[in-house]
Amino acid sequence: MWLQRAIASRPDLLQPAPLPRVRWLSPLADDDFAEYRDAAFLTRLGHGALAPALSAFWPRGGPQWDALGRAGDTVILVEAKAHIGEFLTGGTKASPASRARIDAALAEAKTALGAAPVSDWSQVFYQYANRLAHLWWLREQGVAAELVFVSFLGDTESRGPEHADSWRTAFAAADHALGLPARHKLSRHVHHLFPPVAALAKIA
Repeated sequence: MWLQRAIASRPDLLQPAPLPRVRWLSPLADDDFAEYRDAAFLTRLGHGALAPALSAFWPRGGPQWDALGRAGDTVILVEAKAHIGEFLTGGTKASPASRARIDAALAEAKTALGAAPVSDWSQVFYQYANRLAHLWWLREQGVAAELVFVSFLGDTESRGPEHADSWRTAFAAADHALGLPARHKLSRHVHHLFPPVAALAKIA
């Protein structure tokens, strides 16, 4: 709900400072607020030709992106949360056949980012890990891609954090659990925004 309102009425709250103005492609009212995954998200971003390569990298049922956009030639992937409990995801529940492909994909991304070999990306903070893996994959395909984590503040109904530092602590814990170094090849392509829901609460 908050993300839909922000895209419709306060896109400034979703604008990463280093990037050109984002043109949002989903979720939109005239598209029934659809969210996209698998080949459909690539098509929405104008990169449908990469669908076979994505199928080779990741099985069907991959990340469903909360929002998609473009900033010039750069594609924007968004994962949005209102409370930390949503972020604390466990391991994958994929079938054995899919699990083998997922493990291989995560291992590729983990190695490329210099993560600790002992970290198990399929079992801890799996959603966070697979979002990073998809960002890495897109960039490996030559796509200028950026990943934006939108972490809302002050959602009292879900008892969400009031302060950005609470979210920063959660992300730092996830980075530690995934064995990520302080700086890696995706660091400058991952952005964090902390919009206050108070700025959206009165928007119908």
